[in-house]
Formats: sequence, C-alpha cells, structure tokens
Amino acid sequence: MTEPSFAAAVDPMATARTHARALVEVKGVVAVVVGGSHASGTADATSDLDLGLYYREPLDVSALADLATTLSGRPTEVAPPGGWGPWVNGGAWLSTDSGPVDWILRDLDRVTHEWERARRGEFGLHHQPGHPFGFLSTTYVGELATAVVVADPTGEVGRLRQAAARYPEPLRDALVGWLWEADFSLAVARKATGRGDAAYVAMCVLRAVGIMAHALHARAGRWVLNEKGLVAAAGRLPGAPAEFTARAQVLCGRIGATPAELTARLDDAERLLADVRGG
Repeated sequence: MTEPSFAAAVDPMATARTHARALVEVKGVVAVVVGGSHASGTADATSDLDLGLYYREPLDVSALADLATTLSGRPTEVAPPGGWGPWVNGGAWLSTDSGPVDWILRDLDRVTHEWERARRGEFGLHHQPGHPFGFLSTTYVGELATAVVVADPTGEVGRLRQAAARYPEPLRDALVGWLWEADFSLAVARKATGRGDAAYVAMCVLRAVGIMAHALHARAGRWVLNEKGLVAAAGRLPGAPAEFTARAQVLCGRIGATPAELTARLDDAERLLADVRGG
C-alpha cells in the first residue's frame, strides 16, 4: 500500500492557511501554527502536515469535527482534550485531497505554564503512550519555538514563540545536571548482571542513553520534540563525543546475555557517559 502524501502541485503552507482561517473561527481556538517537518524544512513526499491548534477552554469540539468533515469531505472524528493521553492531548487526522493533515490540540495556558517552568530550569518526564522514553514537558515549548505561526489574531502565541526562541540558561543547566540519573541507572544495572537479567540491564541502559541525548541537546541550546531521531540528532550536535550515535546505537541494540557480556556493555555505557560529561 502506498503511503498518502501531499500532491506535488500542492503548497502545504497554502493548505495550512486555508485550514487556519477556518479554525480560528471555532470557539476556543486562539491560534494555529505549522509544526514538524514542514516547519523545519525537512519534509518529504511522505510527510503529514502538522497543525498545532492552540486553544483555551471551552473548546467547541463539535464545531471542530464539523469543520474537519467539511475540509476532508468525509466524516472525521476529533479527539477532545485528553483523548490521546494527558500530554499528546487530542486532535484529528484528516485525509484531504491535498494530502494528510494532522490537527494537534495544545492548551495555551498549559503551554504558557510549561514555558514559565522551563525559564526557571524546571521540567518533568511523563508517561505517555507512544513515547517509550517519556514525554518531556519542555516539548510544548520546543514545539512553539520551532513552529511557523499561520493564524494568531490576538498576537499572543507569536509573542510567546518569540520569547521561547532563546533557550533558557537555567533549563540548560538542569538538563545537563540530569546526567546524575544516567550515572545512577548504570550503577543499579550492575546489580543485575550477576543473575543475567538482560532485560533489566537493557532498560537501565536505554534510560541512560536517552538522558545523555537530552543533555547534549540542552548543552547546545536545542529543543527536543520527540524521541524519534533523538540519538542521531544528538550525535550531530557541537560538543557531542566522537561517534556518539554509533556508540549509543550499539548500546541500545546489543546488550548481551551472560554476566560478562552485560558487564562489558555497562563498561561501554559508562565510558560514553564520561565522554558526554567531558564535552
């Protein structure tokens, strides 16, 4: 089956503006932005068009569903706030004549709250289906900082985006300081090597690698939006250890099974962590 994609003759930004003009007429919708690969300039023929819908309650979800049905030409459901989980929130997947368009709900007050926390160097990692490492609360800020605003009648989202464009120094320090947990994860993993508990060791190593990748992004002042491509992107950052990506991928892919193999893999992980700290 061929993946749906945008028609070659279609301008995704024109499609975004068409959707945005209608969306800001819905009660509760404050602004609309383009995010993801179309905002970063990395989109290809298979990329969906991601639209962030910044809203305040009460949000007229029924009106959104009616609009989604009109724009797609077929009945389309809209997941209400929280319908996709506490952090991904809600939205809709539209299959349009232009191509696939994703509406992603973002509570503007919650995004503003996370921006204020990030400015103070505060963050949280939360369970969210579809995010195996966890959903980092600063993702909300990073999404907005890297988005293209297409409809913002009050200017509020644009002002918040401009403020978030500069990576907060306290957040950089906090995420680099998070490396203590990577150390801790590798230390507790050693307690399981003697009994050959490869699954537990693997979980600890994956946790440590994820923290290292986040710390490298923070040190470089780069927002992280997703775990997908996180390790590869970290390896391309200034200050990343030599061959970080290759070394991290080996750690994630070949843990081993015997006590000797597990111990050797943890030795490799600790060397990588030491190099991350020394960057």
